[in-house]
Amino acid sequence: MAETLFIADLHLDPARPDAIALCHEFLTTRARHSAGLYILGDLFEYWIGDDQPVDGLTPVLDALAALGAAGVPVYCQHGNRDFLLGADFAARTGLTLLPEATVVDLYGRPTLLLHGDTLCTDDHAYQALRRQLRDPAWQREFLALPLAERIRQARALRERSMSATREKDEAIMDVNPQAVAEAMRAHGVRHLIHGHTHRPAIHHFTLDGAPAERIVLGDWYREGSVLSVDAAGARLETLPFNARG
Repeated sequence: MAETLFIADLHLDPARPDAIALCHEFLTTRARHSAGLYILGDLFEYWIGDDQPVDGLTPVLDALAALGAAGVPVYCQHGNRDFLLGADFAARTGLTLLPEATVVDLYGRPTLLLHGDTLCTDDHAYQALRRQLRDPAWQREFLALPLAERIRQARALRERSMSATREKDEAIMDVNPQAVAEAMRAHGVRHLIHGHTHRPAIHHFTLDGAPAERIVLGDWYREGSVLSVDAAGARLETLPFNARG
């Protein structure tokens, strides 16, 4: 049985050609033989609307479109960096945009998919910013700005985010266990897959007296990270940048 693949937090940017090249290689080889690909947010470093220039990103967009054309379904959730991915982007790449919380049946295991930022409830400053950025009225006003101004604001926001991250306690930026439990109860699942925290691991714990599992995807800054799931279970793997043929 073919594997189902999950990736997140690639943060693709023309300034990081190694990550783009590895992603292209992954999409045109291994992903072509999979049962499906799920991208759980932050495919791009930032996305300021579907009219964003894609110089340097075209190989990835073309590979996504080719993957869907080959019959491999591709699904994508919004992340905290690319929450403005829209219908034009979906049409260009042939992928399906998913709601921020989606339950899928993985080989008989109902599994909740999230980007993961909604679970970091101890980071109050981030959650306040998230509420602003996800507000439809704010998004309409932002998308009405000239392209150059949107790019300027996105870069400024990224710099502020990086600065704030350096000053925060590591524990604040991780998921809150109560938030995890509440999300899983709300969706009636015992399996959860998410990204965002850049802390790849498979966590086994007890939820309401029964076994539960939370899988965290890794980022693509120093190497690639992919989760493979099939009937036998789940495996987290790394993809070294220097392993391309």
